[in-house]
Amino acid sequence: MTNQAIRERLVIRPLKMEHLAQFNDLQRYAFQVTNRELSEVGWGEDEIRQSKSPVLRKAEVLGWFDGDKLASQIAVYPMRVNVHGTIYSMGGVTGVATYPEYAGMGLMHELMMRALEDMRARGQSISFLYPYSIPFYRKKGWEIVSDKMTFTIKDTQLPRRVEVPGMVERVPQDNGDFKKLYDTFSAQRHGALQRDRLAWEEYWRWDVDDTTVALYYDGKGQATGYVVYLLENDIFRVKELIYLNEEARHGIWNYISAHFSMVDEVKGDNYTGETMAFLLEDSEISETICPYIMARIVDLECFISQFPFSAPPAGKKLHLVVKDPMAAWNQGDFSISWDAEGNASCVRGSTEGERVETDIQTLTTMLMSYRRPSYLARIERLKGAPAAIRLLEAVIPSDEPYFSDYF
Repeated sequence: MTNQAIRERLVIRPLKMEHLAQFNDLQRYAFQVTNRELSEVGWGEDEIRQSKSPVLRKAEVLGWFDGDKLASQIAVYPMRVNVHGTIYSMGGVTGVATYPEYAGMGLMHELMMRALEDMRARGQSISFLYPYSIPFYRKKGWEIVSDKMTFTIKDTQLPRRVEVPGMVERVPQDNGDFKKLYDTFSAQRHGALQRDRLAWEEYWRWDVDDTTVALYYDGKGQATGYVVYLLENDIFRVKELIYLNEEARHGIWNYISAHFSMVDEVKGDNYTGETMAFLLEDSEISETICPYIMARIVDLECFISQFPFSAPPAGKKLHLVVKDPMAAWNQGDFSISWDAEGNASCVRGSTEGERVETDIQTLTTMLMSYRRPSYLARIERLKGAPAAIRLLEAVIPSDEPYFSDYF
């Protein structure tokens, strides 16, 4: 039977809880996850079977069906993310998979187009995902917006104790102060996910029971920093480390260094976009960097209307000429202007202002401040006169994005 004949009998429809087994089977086939691998990190058979049921309960999941058989799928979580201090509705894309016998039929392309249309209708003007293939998602309009830095510190390189007025306390994973502290941090930090119950479930989904949370309380009893970690095979493994001020940073590192006699090294992940070596007395540590999360603007007009531009000049205008391989509503000419109060407006079809040509993925990484306009112009991802590039440099905030979640 030809691909065309198979394609004609396929239909798109939403997945429901009755499709949980098929959803999990396709996920695990596509990403080559076995029962043995899951059981090695403490998962029982019932947990394995139910591991992704939250996706079908809380996400919008679409699939191609060949009769009753699931052939291809995509899921979108309803999430919220901090973009330069403004909280945006975000579509978290996950569960992207197709069985190999249905490859090459354009199934995922159409699923992603439908998902983008649905996100736009729900007011989710930006989308994040963890990529299994950066080139694939770049072709669909997503771009890298944050990095993960992995570090290794020998026990002899741990920082010396700094006197602080507070203390560290180990707390349960569902501790209220822990979650409140992250809420405070994410409200202040550009790029951070706003963790609701669903996001916290995903945060802990693949961690073993021995993963520990330690909170730093300052002299007034306020939680101002935490480290989430696992002690394993003489290694202190940091999952996440955040702090609101330098006192909390010192307090957390005092706590980590107190494990000197128990561990040979400290390994962990750093999502700040800044190297850790400079903060340590012995900076000759091992650090590696790799791309982490990708994002794409779903609805350009909606995204721009909320965007908190820095000191936008009244009377100035930008003319964006945008290419988008998936979303026709983002394709073409847009004019951005600001009123006396700094509020932005985006008019589709207008050609007024300093002209800049780009694509949706470049525009996304620029507005998320992962890469600056001058750099993107230098590598020819932006095309515009020097005055237009200077205007973009002036109005786009320079905060580096922080994103430590996985879904």
